[in-house]
Amino acid sequence: MELHWLGILGLALGLAMDALAVSIAAGLAVEAVTPRHVFRVAFHFGLFQFMMPVVGWLVGESLARQVGGYSEWLAFALLSFVGGKMLWEARAGGSRQTNRDPTRGLTLVTLSLATSLDALAVGFSMALLGVAVWIPSVVIGIVTAALSAVGITFGGRIGPRWEHWAEAIGGLVLIVIGLRVLLAHLAG
Repeated sequence: MELHWLGILGLALGLAMDALAVSIAAGLAVEAVTPRHVFRVAFHFGLFQFMMPVVGWLVGESLARQVGGYSEWLAFALLSFVGGKMLWEARAGGSRQTNRDPTRGLTLVTLSLATSLDALAVGFSMALLGVAVWIPSVVIGIVTAALSAVGITFGGRIGPRWEHWAEAIGGLVLIVIGLRVLLAHLAG
């Protein structure tokens, strides 16, 4: 079974929406978005969105039954943790220069993982349906990288106008995304 290009593109856009929203939040939290910030976010989010369907496909049906029901809870926990941390730091006050850069280190890896867990489930599904994973994964990674670059740039442009609120808004966005993932899982 093969996916058509329109289906692959639609899948890629759907999977990239969380990364886009988190990228905007990251742009809000950074004092001044530089090309280095844009590259790090686009590269990591795109790489994780590329890798997770491949990992899901390789692991296949046996692990899908064990992990599948918990991926939404894990995404909720990771996004809520990072979002809560951003809210706490915003509440503590101070300038944006002293706040942690969400485009570096463990925070970036955590955000990359949290926004790509749904792609893991897509990889599981592809394995169960016998769909080849490489072309869809490459498209998913490229679309996610491009939208993440746009998102952090947009967040960076509007961030200075909201100086004191930027990190709190970013934290709330992450928590809302986590809740949306969890509620979609519980409802369906």
